Amino acid sequence: MITTTAIESTAELTEQERAQAARLEAVWREPTGFWGWFKAVHHTTIGKRYAVTAFGFFLLAGLLAGGMRLQLAFPEAHILSNDLYNQFFTMHGSTMMFLFAVPMMFEAMSVYLVPLMVGTRNIAFPRLNAYSYYLYLFGGLMFYVAFACNTGADRGWFSYVPLAGPDYGPGKRPDFWAQLITFTEVSGLAVAVETIVTVFKLRAPGMSLNRIPIFVWGQVVVAFMVIFSLPGVVLSSTMLLMDRTCNTQFFNPAAGGDVLLYQHLFWWFGHPEVYIIFIPGAAIISTIVTSFSRRHVFGYLVLVLSLVATGFMAFGLWVHHMFATGIPQIAESYFTAASMVIAIPTGAQVFCWIATIATGKVVLKTPMWWAIGFFFVFIMGGMTGMFVASVPVDLQVHDTYFVVAHFHYVLIGGAVFPLFGAITYWFPKVTGRMLNETLGQLTFWLFFIGFNITFFPMHLVGIRGMPRRVYTYQPNMGWTTLNQVESLGYVLLFLAVCVLLVNVSRSLRSGAIAGPNPWNAGTLEWATSSPPPQYNFLHLPTVNGREALWDAAPNQPIVAGLPDDARSFLITRTLDAEPEGRDEFPGPTIWPFLAAVATSIAFIGSIFTPWGITIGAIPVAITMIGWFWPERQPAQRRRAREIWQSE
Repeated sequence: MITTTAIESTAELTEQERAQAARLEAVWREPTGFWGWFKAVHHTTIGKRYAVTAFGFFLLAGLLAGGMRLQLAFPEAHILSNDLYNQFFTMHGSTMMFLFAVPMMFEAMSVYLVPLMVGTRNIAFPRLNAYSYYLYLFGGLMFYVAFACNTGADRGWFSYVPLAGPDYGPGKRPDFWAQLITFTEVSGLAVAVETIVTVFKLRAPGMSLNRIPIFVWGQVVVAFMVIFSLPGVVLSSTMLLMDRTCNTQFFNPAAGGDVLLYQHLFWWFGHPEVYIIFIPGAAIISTIVTSFSRRHVFGYLVLVLSLVATGFMAFGLWVHHMFATGIPQIAESYFTAASMVIAIPTGAQVFCWIATIATGKVVLKTPMWWAIGFFFVFIMGGMTGMFVASVPVDLQVHDTYFVVAHFHYVLIGGAVFPLFGAITYWFPKVTGRMLNETLGQLTFWLFFIGFNITFFPMHLVGIRGMPRRVYTYQPNMGWTTLNQVESLGYVLLFLAVCVLLVNVSRSLRSGAIAGPNPWNAGTLEWATSSPPPQYNFLHLPTVNGREALWDAAPNQPIVAGLPDDARSFLITRTLDAEPEGRDEFPGPTIWPFLAAVATSIAFIGSIFTPWGITIGAIPVAITMIGWFWPERQPAQRRRAREIWQSE
């Protein structure tokens, strides 16, 4: 039976609690050694792997951007050939969108933080979680191995047809891009399902829907967006691959296909993708502003409804990427209006943040500086978004560097600034060490100044007519000085990231000990030690308010009654988080890794022959049988619970 008891007031663990902690440690311990690495399934382990891998891809994409900026710093330069430049900008964009932004802002953050913030010991479906990570990792490795073999994608991160079709895209370059989409989107869909189930069924007692942290609400909204949007791009990329390998004619107008069908399917995903990246960033800003304003956030309900409204409205904007394709004027009018209306919920969030800061006692630490930088950069990107949402203006600046400037202000402002704030904010929780404050602020100012020097001149050079995706230009075009300023800004961005890496490396070795809650924050992840133990919480907590730690009663109840000889977890009701039952998480196993290997073989094999999926399904089926084969002890315990409940 699930009961609640009062929290012990003493800061030290009693003898009984130390014994309980030792039992939990033994039960939840991750396997060690070489093979143990592949068996891990705990959310903190997988979350850290997601974050490190995604940041590694971010660094690779940044180096590719440096190569492009070096090429464009001078007219008629020959540092990169036309072919190699096409691979650079395609690999850069695809990496940022598919291998960094969504995996970092949604998958890594959800996997690591959501279970801690809702007060449970692991994420729902932990083996599926491990499988999703390996699939993401193998997809990224495939993409870059192909690039190293001079088979890197070269048709843009969107891979439009007919440019990427069989007639104009010979070789296997578009095929590797198409299967990268399959890898990353299947991974994202798995994490979306895990996040939704974790939040709605594994929350701490007392965490009713109106007490869920805003960050968690943001991840839930994104999870639903992923489920509804990602199948569109998986479908379009699969149809593209079939056109190229199976001689289908989905996008061949001569055989009854439709080129614009590809764009509709792609942008049905592609524009919600922007908000899949931005909504976690906005939720991070709400969390940071609350903690460093030392007060409950102003307008909690407004912020939550704004996130939900943004998620809904994001699916009604995709055609504003297609204004130059000759769509009917009535459609242009609708999508122009929708593109402007979506600014309303974002504006509401900005006003709530300003009100929280204005009425709080602000502490200007490094995470708060990143939040302030986010305000400036993202609002600037939103203002230029009003321009490109207007059909006459869009037709003039379409496919120029004005659009490049706009979406970098939106995506870097909406994702990278909040992400770097999140790194400095949650680094103590993940590592138990504090980042150096001086180096942290140096990173911020180098990045903030370098970003604006890099991307603001792109508005100007775009208005002067410089098109996107060109690898060189003539000296008499009047673009040289602005391009050199942009390249100088890239140097500052590069230095900022280097300082961040030095700060992280130095702090991991000798940073100040963080303690459980160095920021005096109010959410549940700070209720346990830093870094958290494998079982997350010695006693599962209960919640008495929106900021669980700030609103806790002097003798706040805790959950008791869960056995500590198994990976037990509490199931709660969706609406009010009342205890509903208990179950047991599956333990570590190598089967998710083997299933990911088998799936990867099938996906990569399909690049070369349609039989790849058919033949590859056999090892996938074998590994799935091993994955779901019942284990004796958990099955016996589950059977015993069922008998107990029936009595």
